Amino acid sequence: MKYGIAIRNMGPQSSRTTIRACARIAEQAGFDALFVSDHLCIPPDQTEGSGGRYLDVLATLAFLAGATERIRLGVSVLVIPYRPAVLTAKQIATIQELSGDRMILGVGVGWMKPEFDALGVDIKKRGAITTETLAVLHHLWNSEEARPYEGKQVKFPAFVFLPWPVRPPIWIGGNSAAAQERVLKFGDGWHPMLRTAELKPAVDALKAKIIAGGRTAPEIIVRRGLKLDDASAAREKLNADRDAGATYFILDLGRYENESAFGRAVDTFMGKVVTSGA
Repeated sequence: MKYGIAIRNMGPQSSRTTIRACARIAEQAGFDALFVSDHLCIPPDQTEGSGGRYLDVLATLAFLAGATERIRLGVSVLVIPYRPAVLTAKQIATIQELSGDRMILGVGVGWMKPEFDALGVDIKKRGAITTETLAVLHHLWNSEEARPYEGKQVKFPAFVFLPWPVRPPIWIGGNSAAAQERVLKFGDGWHPMLRTAELKPAVDALKAKIIAGGRTAPEIIVRRGLKLDDASAAREKLNADRDAGATYFILDLGRYENESAFGRAVDTFMGKVVTSGA
């Protein structure tokens, strides 16, 4: 199992100093990747915990790419319908290029209607926009040739798309049948929000479809909080997710106070939960 960790790009912990320090702590501790979370327009009644302060995820990852050397840089998850497809492809390709191919792209359809309203996006079209944007990303990233694109949601003439780095892994978020279809067509991983007891049958069913289609099994990602004051119980939960089919565990520490608290939690997780359970 690989281990990632969520870094708060929201609230008072999202200062330049703190996010950089947390990223470096995670890298030094041996995490495979760090992850940030996506919101652009928090409504007034949803600000608890963040105060409405959210750093843009792609700009944050670009900053952290320059502050780190080895750790991978991920989004858990990018709300695809919020952004134009071609611009998104260019921004992600740029981060991938400048980070040395360290990007992991988790994607989702979104859920917060006031945020869609603020951005002028029809929430009823979020699934269709997401699917087509994924098609555009593959179209632009999988060929060096300048090719036009003609879709229902997106159209553009042929143009040169450079830089053209290695395509980052794409993890599809969501539990729905539509999300699983996107995994089958576009994804390298599945990032559901399922309880551990629900995970194994869902993973087994999805893997059977993927293997039947001649593809290798996808990465299965879970993002969880753990009570680190009881390392034994935390290890049991970690092992239960592994037994249920998870191959990638993102540790979510919640609202840690500062980089010192973040560092202490990292030491506990890596030293008493992961290492002791190896």
